[in-house]
Amino acid sequence: MNIAKVLMLCTAAALPAGALSGAALAETPRLTVTGEGMVAGRPDLATITLGVTSEGATAAEAMSGNSANLARVLERLKGAGIEDRDLQTTGLSLNPNWTQGPDGSAPRIEGYVASNMLTVRVRDLARLGSVLDEAVQDGANTLHGVSFALADPEPAMDEARRKAVAKARARAELLTGAAGVTLGPILEIREGGDDYRPPMPMYREAAMGAPVPVAEGEIETAARVTLVYEIVQP
Repeated sequence: MNIAKVLMLCTAAALPAGALSGAALAETPRLTVTGEGMVAGRPDLATITLGVTSEGATAAEAMSGNSANLARVLERLKGAGIEDRDLQTTGLSLNPNWTQGPDGSAPRIEGYVASNMLTVRVRDLARLGSVLDEAVQDGANTLHGVSFALADPEPAMDEARRKAVAKARARAELLTGAAGVTLGPILEIREGGDDYRPPMPMYREAAMGAPVPVAEGEIETAARVTLVYEIVQP
């Protein structure tokens, strides 16, 4: 046995097992590819954010009027089929209404303004326009938007993941085929950048006495998967 071979064997024996396997792994030719999958579908859940704003000469009067208006809105919404679990107060405020005279005198309080924000989830989108109409008919005087979602996004996310893996593998096969090498086993799988993209809601003013028309669009669910393959040299 020559001296060089003896030195190599001695060095390998002196290295810890983990260091040896790590060094061998680092020398393994690799290919890293990323695939993205996208699934589009109709939403089945809407969230409305609306508000009740009331004015009063005193703070107590403003709060009392606001509470009465909100109670009517809640009654209307429950009558439209909205369950208690889908109604949530998300903001409550009481502020003085400051005014300043034209002569530049010191500002003074001219009454109070009470506001209450309410978040409403609508699970039957066919009734969304009617729910909006009911809310604004009896007390709700501010509407802060409508957003759409999937009540259960996991099936769409799983389908997006499957598409992402398929695209990553197809890309790896294309690259290795073009390079004249063979695609080996998968060494690593990483998932990242899952993306749930709600649509931009669109709605227009309703005619008198008609439910508010609402276009819910589509929900886009996206996933990103990275695969690390071993490359088998010919």
